[in-house]
Amino acid sequence: MDIFIRQTLHLSHSSIMKQLLSNNIMQTPHELRDRNCPRKCSPPNGANQSDDNTKLKIAIVGFGNFGQFLAKTFVSHGHRVLAYSRSDYTHVAQELGVSYFNNIDDLCEQHPEVILLCTSILSTEKVLKSLPVQRLKRSTLFVDILSVKEFPRNLFLHHLPHNFDILCTHPMFGPESGKNGWNGLAFVYDKVRIGIDESRTSRCDRFLDIFASEGCRMVEMSCAEHDWHAAGSQFITHTTGRFLEKLELERTPIDTKGYETLLSLVENTAGDSFDLYYGLFLYNINAMEQIERFDRAFESVKKQLFDRLHGFYRQQVFKHEEKLP
Repeated sequence: MDIFIRQTLHLSHSSIMKQLLSNNIMQTPHELRDRNCPRKCSPPNGANQSDDNTKLKIAIVGFGNFGQFLAKTFVSHGHRVLAYSRSDYTHVAQELGVSYFNNIDDLCEQHPEVILLCTSILSTEKVLKSLPVQRLKRSTLFVDILSVKEFPRNLFLHHLPHNFDILCTHPMFGPESGKNGWNGLAFVYDKVRIGIDESRTSRCDRFLDIFASEGCRMVEMSCAEHDWHAAGSQFITHTTGRFLEKLELERTPIDTKGYETLLSLVENTAGDSFDLYYGLFLYNINAMEQIERFDRAFESVKKQLFDRLHGFYRQQVFKHEEKLP
């Protein structure tokens, strides 16, 4: 009798447990763990994939000094960088972790999200017209870094298909002034044409964030406003440097701090090609006005000096005449 009761109770208990498990009322430890963390317990590949989605594929067209200078920072941020240039920079690109292409068609077929033009001002139009844009995705973001802004803005708007995004920028620094970091250096940009969908606005913001995260002082302004300010600052700086260069100034044993500053200005401006200076003049409608102002200012200073000298001589002459009998 006791054996029968125990068997009956055992069978009842087993039936009840099966029923509880089948109704998800009671679960095994493994099932409970899987239910509470169905994804957290899987390998963290998802997190890596999410991080990868924030990275850009940036193609630099024009891989000279400035292109290499920017590429180094882009790579350090984890972005994939491609490059193309007229000269062969394969070995330099390998050292920087950049994929180099000798053929622009091959580069465009990689479907970069961003095309960054790092060409000279004078060659920009020719390079832009030569790009096989039909091989790119139709929403590709085009960016320039020229020292003038209205010129590339108008080029992009005229030559690029309307569904391409356009961002005009000007890092107010270069390989020399930015060699110790970009913190506090100005970065000017104008979102000329950016699609309204989230993926395109996010792409533009991620590109700008490279400079913001490096400590740049981000300045958003129109291309026209940039050129007006640049003519009165950057162009005048280059003009002054070129003017002083013609004087063939040399260091002396008694240089003042002011004179050392002038020599430094000459070195910085002379280090840039004359094509850059000519481009600043030719493609900024405000530059001619600054040249005329510079000329008038120089003539005004000369007049002030000669008028005072003339007055001094007149005084001396009259004093001499008064002493005559």
